[in-house]
Amino acid sequence: MQKMSANMYRVGDYVFFETSSTAPYQIRRIEELNKTQNGNVEAKVMCFYRRRDISNSLILLADKHHNALEEDVEERREIDEGSPPREDGDKSEVTKAVLVQIPEPAKTEENGTDSTSNGISCNNNNHGGRGMEEIPEKLRHQLKHRELFLSRQVETLPATHIRGKCCVTLLNETESLLSYLGKEDTFFYSLVYDPQQKTLLADKGEIRIGPKYQAEMIPKVLLIDEEDTRRLEDLEELVWDPNNGLTDRDIDQFQIIARSVGTFARALDCTSTVRQPSLHMSAAAASRDITIFHAMNTLHQHGYNIAKAIKSLVPPGGPVLCRDEMEEWSASEANLFEEAIEKYGKDFNDIRQDFLPWKSLKSIVEYYYMWKTTDRYVQQKRIKASEAESKLKQVYIPNYNKPNQAAITSKMNGTEGAISGRACESCYASHSSQWYSWGPVHLQCRLCSSCWTYWKKYGGLKMPTRLDGERPAPNARQERIAQMNSVRMQKCSVPGCGK
Repeated sequence: MQKMSANMYRVGDYVFFETSSTAPYQIRRIEELNKTQNGNVEAKVMCFYRRRDISNSLILLADKHHNALEEDVEERREIDEGSPPREDGDKSEVTKAVLVQIPEPAKTEENGTDSTSNGISCNNNNHGGRGMEEIPEKLRHQLKHRELFLSRQVETLPATHIRGKCCVTLLNETESLLSYLGKEDTFFYSLVYDPQQKTLLADKGEIRIGPKYQAEMIPKVLLIDEEDTRRLEDLEELVWDPNNGLTDRDIDQFQIIARSVGTFARALDCTSTVRQPSLHMSAAAASRDITIFHAMNTLHQHGYNIAKAIKSLVPPGGPVLCRDEMEEWSASEANLFEEAIEKYGKDFNDIRQDFLPWKSLKSIVEYYYMWKTTDRYVQQKRIKASEAESKLKQVYIPNYNKPNQAAITSKMNGTEGAISGRACESCYASHSSQWYSWGPVHLQCRLCSSCWTYWKKYGGLKMPTRLDGERPAPNARQERIAQMNSVRMQKCSVPGCGK
């Protein structure tokens, strides 16, 4: 039962996807599970990117971001311990929304190697995090493989390409980075990557803590007997006085008159006649909150004198017409807005940038909350609910057991035997139950079974690879010993030979 549960994938799960037998797995989050007409299951997923997937310039920027966070944590620790903070200036400006334009990164070959990184970041800057200087080089190298970059890009992949579950969390500043290494298939992220614009942004979920986020000017607290010398008129404005001398019936009758004036104003307005061709629609528009707010404000400005307030509703130029965003928007703009909501949700900045650039952000937000009160919104919710019922909640994917194309096979005396050759490129092991070819073909590099699994899951090697010049290659004696140890001795089949 537990094994079957491990192979059951649901919406919201973080999973490994295999798109190439020789490249590392891709990490995705399942957004939807849909069954196609031919019976196959497709997964709509949100993409995460590794360090090896972005350009070196952006990697430098990400390291700078993490180093700034590390300094912030160290500064907070010094303040908590009573030590004065260091005066290094503002050293964490990059922790805010980091936005730069970066040229297209170098393309990576299918086997995970290229001329600069070979699947492993070739910059030697310290990875961000708390206390990175105290972490050994090997662990610091492996921590780079645990960092991901969230993106808003969504794609559709066959569910049969899922190769297991993983865990992805927003970087916790109060937790040690080494805790991520102690958890299998666990990753973290703190930056958002835009693959189209080639930019990195600080995630909006960042918790802003530390001395630089504190209020600089804290108002003085008045003592019990101390007099408040401030002018309250300068601090706030009275918009309604409940002790106005009017009854609830008087106020209700005034609101009815205000709505009637609004209906008549729409009958005189040419643009309103086109948008609300019937009397019923005009009366409904005149009953919206914008008309009531204007009526109550008018009544307050005239000292709650109903006669004067009614006169101000119908000045010499004609009756006052109050319209909100719901009336101001055209039908085509409303359709664009609904299409944008479907794509971006409540990300109003993206909605304005890609769909409605001629509208202000304030106008879009106001329209959204008015749109939620309409029948159109209720109908769309019902449609989405019915679509959600038809979508799959979970899918069972069995373990993938087909042989990998990178697996090296060999036979000795007609039986499967150990394969002679170089030691493991990552751990220098000379024995393995299965070897896999890795890297450029002309170098004839290979990985043991354990390092191959690590490569597929984490997109790098356990140890820095010599192809990047980060460690020396084994000398000739090491190679010769590894090759001799990898040869499997066979006993002579001739009776009595004994060799």
